[in-house]
Amino acid sequence: MVRMSPNIWNHSQTYEIENQAVDPDGLIAAAMERLHDHDGARVLDIGCGAGFHLPFFARRASHVIGVEPHPPLVELARARVADLPDVEVRQGEAEALPVRERSIDVAHARWAYFFGPGAEPGLRELDRVMAPGGTAFVIDNDSTRSTFGAWFARAHPERDPLALQRFWRRHGWNREPVLMRWQMRSRADFEAVVRIEFAPTQAAAILREHEGCEVDYAVDLWWRRYD
Repeated sequence: MVRMSPNIWNHSQTYEIENQAVDPDGLIAAAMERLHDHDGARVLDIGCGAGFHLPFFARRASHVIGVEPHPPLVELARARVADLPDVEVRQGEAEALPVRERSIDVAHARWAYFFGPGAEPGLRELDRVMAPGGTAFVIDNDSTRSTFGAWFARAHPERDPLALQRFWRRHGWNREPVLMRWQMRSRADFEAVVRIEFAPTQAAAILREHEGCEVDYAVDLWWRRYD
């Protein structure tokens, strides 16, 4: 069952601005590299959206597959990587990945599908497609710390961060906390992105209380090595 992502599905151009603003210091990428170098790897980007991260992986991977369920985003991603011979974009879902068994060395899912309980079908698909020695990464918000984390916690009181941590550990995953930041080019960009990430009243409150174009932002990098 496809889970709609209203931010990118309905506002793909603004979400592109958000992608450009996320983690300008490359802390998430550095943490992933420490855990599994993707030189020569077969990489799978699950929920790749408009394909923002595919060229990054393509610089050093041997082959990159992006999987995305939303047809308009599939087309945007394919256009982005049209000149990259070792990258392809397939329409599909996390619960039924269009990928062969044991064919992936590095899997990456960033704010896509894997949000705790309910993601078990997708986790079983990772069990199927990951090659021995491969590593899967899931990046999600950490609502226990950072300015953005406090905003997220207020917007989503139904999410219990400690219960989410227990969920991931129960399934054999490890937590790598990363404190990165958003850095927009302008206040107008910052306001536009906040408005696609939060409900109108919440966005208005955030923009009243926070000045500038930047915010500290904590994420959890969950990872698992496959035998």
